[in-house]
Amino acid sequence: MSNEAIAGIKVLVIDDSNTIRRSAEIFLKQGGHTVLLAEDGFDALSKVNDHSPDLIFCDILMPRLDGYQTCAIIKRNARFADVPVIMLSSKDGLFDKARGRMVGSEDYLTKPFTKDQLLQAVAQHRPARV
Repeated sequence: MSNEAIAGIKVLVIDDSNTIRRSAEIFLKQGGHTVLLAEDGFDALSKVNDHSPDLIFCDILMPRLDGYQTCAIIKRNARFADVPVIMLSSKDGLFDKARGRMVGSEDYLTKPFTKDQLLQAVAQHRPARV
């Protein structure tokens, strides 16, 4: 698949770690994508509503509203139910992956991730253009 065939999409990265947000932003922009950043679940919900991202990366462990709660709220909204959500966690646990699936996430990426892992997840889960 050539790079020309993959037009950039709008990706929201939700993580309370500034380091993770910045590295994800750099990797995604290098991949030709538009990047939105949110530092917690509440911040993310307003950004999802205002910007309608095509794909969402969501950290699990965040203050106030954790990643599972954030994902569940997004998926319960009919307007965003089909937006792929990929959970981010520093733990590579079976329980975390299962719980992520239960709230509607499509995939799970372990932190720290590489540029290739991040862009591969985007390519795998990007919505088909109409």
